[in-house]
Amino acid sequence: MAARGLDASGGFQVTVVTEEDHLPYDRVALSKALTDDPGNVDLTLGSPSLWDTAGVALRTGTRAVGLDTASRTVLVEGRGAAEELPYDELVLATGSNAARLPIPGAEHTHVYRTLEDVWFLRAEIGRLGQALGRPPRVAVIGGGLLGIEAAAGAQSLGAEPLIIDGSPWPMNRQLDEGAGQALTRLIAAKGFTLHGGVFPSEVHTDDAGAVTGVLMADGRLVPADLVVVAIGVRPRDELIRAAVEAAAAESGGSGAAATFEVGPRGGVVIDETCATGAPNVWAIGEVASFGGMCLGLVAPANTMAEIVADRLHGGEATFPGFDTATKLKLSGVDVASFGDAFASEPGALEIVYADPARGVYQKIVTTDDARTLLGGIFVGDASPYLSLRPLLGRELPAEPGAFLTASSAGADGGGAPEVELPDDAILCSCNNVAAGTLRDAVNACGVCEGADPVQDVAGLKACTRAGTQCGSCVPMIKKLLEAELTKSGVSVSKALCEHIPLSRQELFDHIRVAQLTSFEDIMSRYGTGAGCDICKPTIASILASQHSAYVLDAGRGTLQDTNDRALANMQKDGTYSVVPRIPGGEITPEKLGVIAAVAQKYNLYTKITGGQRIDMFGARLEQLPDIWAELIAAGMESGQAYGKSLRTVKSCVGSTWCRYGQQDSVGMAIQLELRYRGLRSPHKLKLGVSGCARECAEARGKDVGVIATADGWNLYVGGNGGATPAHAQLLAKDLDDDTLIRYIDRYFMYYIRTADRLQRTARWQEELDGGLEHVRQVVVEDSLGIAEELEAAMATHVEHYEDEWAATLKDPERLRRFRSFVNAPHAADDSIVHVPERDQIRPATAAERVSLGATIPVRTGAAAAAAGTAQEA
Repeated sequence: MAARGLDASGGFQVTVVTEEDHLPYDRVALSKALTDDPGNVDLTLGSPSLWDTAGVALRTGTRAVGLDTASRTVLVEGRGAAEELPYDELVLATGSNAARLPIPGAEHTHVYRTLEDVWFLRAEIGRLGQALGRPPRVAVIGGGLLGIEAAAGAQSLGAEPLIIDGSPWPMNRQLDEGAGQALTRLIAAKGFTLHGGVFPSEVHTDDAGAVTGVLMADGRLVPADLVVVAIGVRPRDELIRAAVEAAAAESGGSGAAATFEVGPRGGVVIDETCATGAPNVWAIGEVASFGGMCLGLVAPANTMAEIVADRLHGGEATFPGFDTATKLKLSGVDVASFGDAFASEPGALEIVYADPARGVYQKIVTTDDARTLLGGIFVGDASPYLSLRPLLGRELPAEPGAFLTASSAGADGGGAPEVELPDDAILCSCNNVAAGTLRDAVNACGVCEGADPVQDVAGLKACTRAGTQCGSCVPMIKKLLEAELTKSGVSVSKALCEHIPLSRQELFDHIRVAQLTSFEDIMSRYGTGAGCDICKPTIASILASQHSAYVLDAGRGTLQDTNDRALANMQKDGTYSVVPRIPGGEITPEKLGVIAAVAQKYNLYTKITGGQRIDMFGARLEQLPDIWAELIAAGMESGQAYGKSLRTVKSCVGSTWCRYGQQDSVGMAIQLELRYRGLRSPHKLKLGVSGCARECAEARGKDVGVIATADGWNLYVGGNGGATPAHAQLLAKDLDDDTLIRYIDRYFMYYIRTADRLQRTARWQEELDGGLEHVRQVVVEDSLGIAEELEAAMATHVEHYEDEWAATLKDPERLRRFRSFVNAPHAADDSIVHVPERDQIRPATAAERVSLGATIPVRTGAAAAAAGTAQEA
């Protein structure tokens, strides 16, 4: 509930009152809170900094218990004494409660509505599993969207899922019988047991009050250990009903003073402006009754919120009605429904393709002339949904049958036809973002701050909020972006560069299949010209990841970036940094002593990095072999901080020392780092291993994050820091050591094969069709049948790994690269000047160089020709 007023300066003063103790969060994503560790889930809506904004106040743990529209006050009770909050404008967003069952034993059931609800269910499923010594049977009463997602969440926690539904088939409000039958087959194949067509009549318990089963109306007893009720929601309209009763009492029962109206199914009635019958009181979301309906869907709630905000600013926006489109979020089960799915409009036509054996059902509903789209249902293959839903109520661009992609008639088997969405078509229904808004952002029409054109999906999401809630529209956003860039003359070719017409993924596959090992052979087959600073290092990386050969041999040194050519990171003053590998951050005192001795001997600046290593700065090019000779003699090796490859595997101390540790995180981190060291990839790779859910290693900020549980390891993928940080997402849970490593092998090799040049895992994962779900199907379920091939490729890398600096020191020819001057191989570069700071050195500034009398040598004629750097001499 929110109250709005004007402060003394004339600005807005907004107060938000919530009875929960959390910041407002996304209930659409509650399943994440059930399946993920609580410490790793952040469902907060918007930025937490919003609540630090002047003029905005959030009161958590506070409940509204009374409303007086005459005095314009709301009575609230919280942690302190009850108080009245005055308002100028009041927005009711009290939502709904989970519906309960009026049957004996209902007090032993649980619901799936709040964070506390799902946290309890998570803990209880774990407790029951330990107490029973077997997977607990979790019965979910209700076969709708929420019920199926609750059952899937219980299954992911190791439970045996049962669904009890009074309707003959699941999701009966969204699906017709044919679609329901297809969905039944799909969820049965996922291990769900469905009891449909009969209502529950009683929940049975033993003498201790523990649930033992659910008695059905036909006399069957369905065994169960835990019962979850997900049969719908009831509007939280008690505040309104009390206000209506109070007003009626004041008017002597005549009802003359009652300004609110309660809907036929509960909730407060609103008009098309989202205003209630009471002056200056608005209602949005599940508590709002419009057209006799209250719906628990996020898209209309967001739309109502935008309408009220517009009205409070003097606008004229109106509510168009409920968008009832739904899409099931369940791994391996593709279901979507929208519009007039049941063909209730007079004269409506149904174009249907059904294959019950495959669990596939597709239906498009049109007007009687088969031209205007009225709705649709897709089960088993919902790929047409994304392009069709924005066209609801519009003329189809092709014959309806062309969109039935599962049939042989569907676009000649090649997928749904390409669709050009009108500007006013809503592409993101969650946040009510039209296609035209996205086009304006791409074409720099002032939608985004600064009015600069947006040329990537991440920018469009940040600018317009499209795709930031359920995420189902992201593939369409990507298609629209590419189409607009093409129109504006911006090439969206997937060519690697002007010399290679193939994408990086295509080039990788061509090189692998043809078993090519040289740049010249690759260019002669697939490219033109001599190459450039894009294709050269890309090809060098592909060759390194496929063959594990020394990166600077056989002419490959000329392909590499500056840092790779020197096997060290160049700094601003022309010196280099030295970073030994410290697997898992574990290092002996003896090795620490060697690092200290080397740093002192060569006068290097030292710093502990964020990846639990020690970086030494200020080494000249000709000093690098001598430095590495001492480090390698002490048992250390290159940390490869210079390469697009594995950088670090960060870890906490885990169960070895920590009293909270669940597993040996250091041991696992070392095992992973030694396995993936030297692995060349499209971009740098970072891993983290945490020994418990407290997450001290910040594993979810890494490309691959591993978090220990009492039952094994949870695997997270696609986390990145940098300018656009991303949290890693849960891929699989409670894995043993061997399964964990197999999945990481597959994930890394699939990324290396398919990502674009310089694309981090977060962006790669986000832009894949299907996103994380696609990754899960490939890595966990082996949907492409390439799991063994990916594992074999990783095994080849592990077998042929050789430390690059150790290999360099063995070969005098390789050492020739590490000379500052060709004609004076042992001479120091006298243009390098360091000054002391905080008991160490740093590069001198330009002013300091002048004050010290340092100059940069100027060479002319033959001297200049003889004094070139020796990168590839």
